[in-house]
Amino acid sequence: MKVLKVTDDAFRQYGRIVDDVDFTALVEAMQNTPLPADVVYEPSIAELEALPVMKELEVKAYGEMPIQIGYCNGHNTKLNAFEYHKGSEINVAATDAILLLGLQQDITPEFTYDTAKAEAFLLPKGCAVELYGTSLHYAPCSVDGNGFRVTIVLPKGTNYPLNHPHAEDPHAGGEDGHLTAVNKWLLGHPEGGLPEGSPMGLIGENLDISNN
Repeated sequence: MKVLKVTDDAFRQYGRIVDDVDFTALVEAMQNTPLPADVVYEPSIAELEALPVMKELEVKAYGEMPIQIGYCNGHNTKLNAFEYHKGSEINVAATDAILLLGLQQDITPEFTYDTAKAEAFLLPKGCAVELYGTSLHYAPCSVDGNGFRVTIVLPKGTNYPLNHPHAEDPHAGGEDGHLTAVNKWLLGHPEGGLPEGSPMGLIGENLDISNN
């Protein structure tokens, strides 16, 4: 698939570049985070949240709402799933990375999404983007086989374990059956290697940027 840049006009329906915040110290601190052979996600890292950028993001980007700063690092080339949140997510690239994105508006009433509609965007090292709440996304992808380190900023509490029962059958349709963590709705791909019982929803090819 074609890989565009986050500076391209096509990206504007998914989010915006965050250029009014200094992410230098955050990008430097991210160089000390793990870079596994697979993918690791940590929703909240104390060392990152201790940086001055934490308060700056709370005030400027999130309107004084509480936030969390974590990371998604590793090696990946495939889509595997899409997720969305009720609220924006900020991604800060500590290395080059590729984001696979879709639109929540393209989810059908049966809660399926055709992966042919997805687009890929290069997020260069040092660049930060705000992904709107309607932007479908999942783990970043590697560039040229290299590992990626991407800081993930979200409203506080997102992606933590649920506290209440929800739809018992994840295949029954409807949004509630796709809630897999706090503020996280998931549409998996049958070939995505997700845990057994994960809600599916992606139809079409499990996109792989290494096939470019």
